[in-house]
Amino acid sequence: MVLPDLPPPAGAYSPGVRTANGLLFVSGQTPRNPATGQIEGSTVEEQTRVTLANLERILLAGGATLRDVVSVTVYLADEKDWGTFDAVYRTVFTAPFPTRAVVGASLRGILVEIAAIAVLPQAVPQAAG
Repeated sequence: MVLPDLPPPAGAYSPGVRTANGLLFVSGQTPRNPATGQIEGSTVEEQTRVTLANLERILLAGGATLRDVVSVTVYLADEKDWGTFDAVYRTVFTAPFPTRAVVGASLRGILVEIAAIAVLPQAVPQAAG
């Protein structure tokens, strides 16, 4: 996926990839302002809000919403921030929650990164009725 209103990724990766079988893979999103490329927020709470907004932006561009997410991988610079991260996460994702893994990682100056997999709405089989 190419998003004309966003700066190109810094590395050799796509922000999102749609597959023929109806999945949308979203690369790890960070708390970068999409217009300026600058990191926003100095706390894990602030950075999580920006990161989730960036994740939602890629999902929408790919034809999905947060409700379509089935799996999330979260990288935290400090595992002690799990509770704060989880509180913000719960304001965006609601039950039934996607599967999730949270791991500690060296994130080169940011506090949180989030990747996701979504099932595109048109790929979900409709119940017979």
